[in-house]
Amino acid sequence: MLRPLTIEEWIKEGNVPIIDVRSPAEHKHGHIPDAHTLPLFNDEERAKIGTLYKQVGKSEAILSGLDIVGPKMSAIIKQANELATNPKDAGHKTVRVHCWRGGMRSNSVAWLLNTAGFEKVFTLIGGYKAYRNWVLKTFEITYPLLILGGKTGSAKTEILNELANRKEPVIDLERLAHHKGSAFGWIGEQPQPSQEQFENNLAQDLYRLDPSDIWLEDESERIGLVRIPHPLFEQIRKAPVYFIDIPKQVRIQHLVKTYSHFGDEKLELSILRISKRLGGLNTKLALEALTKKEYDRVADITLNYYDKYYEGGVARRLPSSVIRITSDTIDPVSNADLILHHKSKSIHGIHKTHSV
Repeated sequence: MLRPLTIEEWIKEGNVPIIDVRSPAEHKHGHIPDAHTLPLFNDEERAKIGTLYKQVGKSEAILSGLDIVGPKMSAIIKQANELATNPKDAGHKTVRVHCWRGGMRSNSVAWLLNTAGFEKVFTLIGGYKAYRNWVLKTFEITYPLLILGGKTGSAKTEILNELANRKEPVIDLERLAHHKGSAFGWIGEQPQPSQEQFENNLAQDLYRLDPSDIWLEDESERIGLVRIPHPLFEQIRKAPVYFIDIPKQVRIQHLVKTYSHFGDEKLELSILRISKRLGGLNTKLALEALTKKEYDRVADITLNYYDKYYEGGVARRLPSSVIRITSDTIDPVSNADLILHHKSKSIHGIHKTHSV
């Protein structure tokens, strides 16, 4: 059975495998999360067909496309079979297939798979372009956000993970961005996704969460090379912040443990990236400390800048929206306990600093 789906219907078929028949370059630039790339044309072939279509005509482009696709049909069916086979019911194969606009590429592959015996082949009306429109609209929705704040080195990611373990709805922006936010945030991470892919992954995570309070970490609008979509960032800036206030020396120990084993060359590069903000003297002192492997001193100097920067960001929020929680530990379990305890009190309008 062949069936075109609206974007809303497509999203709801979340357990059905997705086949992206666009070219490898299109897929790499941005794709639906969990989609499998099975290109009808490679990048060069797509360019050739496009040129023929514009310069000669549609009929010639179609004939050339058929010449290219013919030898690939068997391989396409075999790969689709591997993706679509349900271990519990191998006789009922269902897939979703999409291209850029929901046109000839996806419809051709859908027809081929249907002919090859697939029980259900869904196509996406409007293609990936419709999906991108859905992604952007996702950020226009108003969400009940709760923001986890804290100065650099407060182990906020670990606290978020602990909150997630307790079934609290969590969006980990730094995980999605493959970056921890600061000039040192790229160290130990995979290459960052494109802006488009970051948005796709973020929208999918938002959609999958229950519409209750959603925890996010307090971030700048830019996380490395990607940006939080502006409508969502505006919501983050207006949401209540649970600020975990941990002593500097405790945070220094955490930062040394986190970064010191990645190599001094990466640390030096990161220090140089913020040299204008640190100032000439502090940059010199930090690099000298790094040469002596005095990692705690490096962290101390750089935190002087980051702490002022973060406090400046907090100061621009409404004072009533910032709930400060003091802690003398980096332990995420203890700090998650504190935050959830304070959240419970906040629900009843009680915003007082809580300590351990």
